[in-house]
Amino acid sequence: MMSSVAQSPTTGYLTMRLASEYYALPGTSVREIMRWRTPTPVPGAPPMIPGLINQRGQILTVIDARLLLGLAAAPLDRSTRLVWIQHHATDAALLVDAVIDLITIAPDHLTPPPINLTGSAQRVIQAVYQRDDDQPIAILDPSALLILVQEAL
Repeated sequence: MMSSVAQSPTTGYLTMRLASEYYALPGTSVREIMRWRTPTPVPGAPPMIPGLINQRGQILTVIDARLLLGLAAAPLDRSTRLVWIQHHATDAALLVDAVIDLITIAPDHLTPPPINLTGSAQRVIQAVYQRDDDQPIAILDPSALLILVQEAL
C-alpha cells in the first residue's frame, strides 16, 4: 500500500500573514478568498468570533486568526482578507492580515513544529516550512483550528 506522501509528491498551500508571522493552509481546505466586510455580530460570542457573514448563500462564522493563535488584535486595513475554509462538513471564514501566495511544498521540505510551542499554536501548527529567505511558514491544521473554535464556544 502506497503512502499518501508517495501518491502526492507536492501539495499546494495558501500562505498568509498574521502580524509579522507567516502561516499556510492546505489548498484543499480553502474555498475562496474574500475582501474584508463587517460581519453581523453574535451576542455572547467570544472575541475571536466577530460575527457571521453570508457568502453566496452560505452563512460563515468569522474567526479572527490572530486571536485564535494568541496574537494581539490588529486594526483592519486594505490587505485584510477573509479566507473561506472548509473541512469535512464545517465551513468558516478565517480573518487574516493578508493573503500572500499559493505555493507548492514537497513533503520532505516540511519539518515538525518546534517543541517549545505553547497554547493554541501547539495544537494547530502541524509542520513548518523553511523558505529560502529564512522566513519560516507555520503549516496550520484546518481540523485543529475548527476544533479549537468549537471548544471556545
